[in-house]
Amino acid sequence: MYFKQFYLGCLAHASYLLGSEGHAAVVDPQRDVEQYIKEAEAQELEINYVIETHLHADFVSGHRELAARTGAEIVFSEKAGATFPHRAVREGDEIRVGKVVLRFLETPGHTPESVSVLVIDTEYSDQPQKVLTGDTLFVGDVGRPDLAGGKGYTPQMMAEMMYDSLHQKLLQLSDDVEVYPAHGAGSMCGRNISRQTSSTIGEQKISNYALKPMSKEEFVNMMTSELPTAPAYFLEDAEINRAGAGSLAALPRPAALSPLEVADLISHGYVVLDVRSAAEFGPAHVPGSMNIGLGGQFAIWAASLISLQSPIVIVADSEAEVDEAQTRLARVGIESAQGYLQGDMNAWREAGLEVAAVPQITVDQLNDLIASQTDFQVLDVRRPLEYTSGHVPGAIAEPLSNLKERIPVLELESSKLTAVICGSGYRSSTATSILQHHGFANLLNVTGGTSAWIEAGYPVET
Repeated sequence: MYFKQFYLGCLAHASYLLGSEGHAAVVDPQRDVEQYIKEAEAQELEINYVIETHLHADFVSGHRELAARTGAEIVFSEKAGATFPHRAVREGDEIRVGKVVLRFLETPGHTPESVSVLVIDTEYSDQPQKVLTGDTLFVGDVGRPDLAGGKGYTPQMMAEMMYDSLHQKLLQLSDDVEVYPAHGAGSMCGRNISRQTSSTIGEQKISNYALKPMSKEEFVNMMTSELPTAPAYFLEDAEINRAGAGSLAALPRPAALSPLEVADLISHGYVVLDVRSAAEFGPAHVPGSMNIGLGGQFAIWAASLISLQSPIVIVADSEAEVDEAQTRLARVGIESAQGYLQGDMNAWREAGLEVAAVPQITVDQLNDLIASQTDFQVLDVRRPLEYTSGHVPGAIAEPLSNLKERIPVLELESSKLTAVICGSGYRSSTATSILQHHGFANLLNVTGGTSAWIEAGYPVET
């Protein structure tokens, strides 16, 4: 059996190609599918099946394009309600890929239609050697149960299903069965996912907090308390996947725009998305632009902070970065990148247009400011668990995901000198761009973030 995991770090997403005797299946593909086709060709495999473990909410899948390009059959749970031709599977159904048998387990809990796929290499044994768990069982965590609320299920109902899926099915597998989930650390589909991208059933029984011995009631209470807010785009992406996304190659390339054309589009409500790093954005950027750097979890934050339908103009250092930004936006369902600033910020300056800036400061400078300034405030935009585990003394907490909506009620004064901090300086740069757009004129971005603050030995509140 041939087996390969493809891991996409910016979405913390894992997909799989497995094959035998010239035949292959792809499981949970990302939007851009070229890599699976090339790998299958290199291994002399024909892709016969494209399998989805569930309706993914955090990214747009390439199942329809991959099927169209290879002639493969798309496989979904019968409960998914997919609106295109596909094979609908239920508990115990099997498909064969050469000498490999793929057996489906219905494992609802993250979503009602979630399935796991047992992988049985019959040349080796008639027992499962691997299980592809989708978003039901992660390494170190299990899928959150609150993403199906709009479909007639409460999080408590979904958590009860999850408990049964885990204890009646997945944990009944042999301890040496290898676990391959659809996500790793950083995904919003779980709360405590490990940086490891595979494990075994036995290892998870020992190390996974959600698999410790407990009653169903205890499990449900644990899984439904203190859940972070699900991004609004999750419901939209799930529906895109139910219908199937169009070909990525069919998207028109963003047009090259002059500075004056960009300025005109801004006046008509276009979002200017600056994909440069915080170090490049801080000294000079288009006023009102949003900074989400390509160097981090770009697509997740873009979809969380920008409506999928908002028309976008990209500011980047090169045309290659424009192309990368368009692809990564499309992976989460944003297909509205209309153009990009030709000639980058140099052209904007040369056109004589206003340039905005956000000074970048080190944690040493932040410490000096705290000691010397009285009319000064610090905003921490990390997630609640990050904040409570240790933060700059006196820092006001507001997660980046909520910031735009919460600005009117924050305990912040827009006229005060305001330092914004996160874990590294990435999210805080995005936050400064949002605050600046909403009238905060005296902002500082803390480079290195709370990690650098702690490493420098400065005091921490918990």
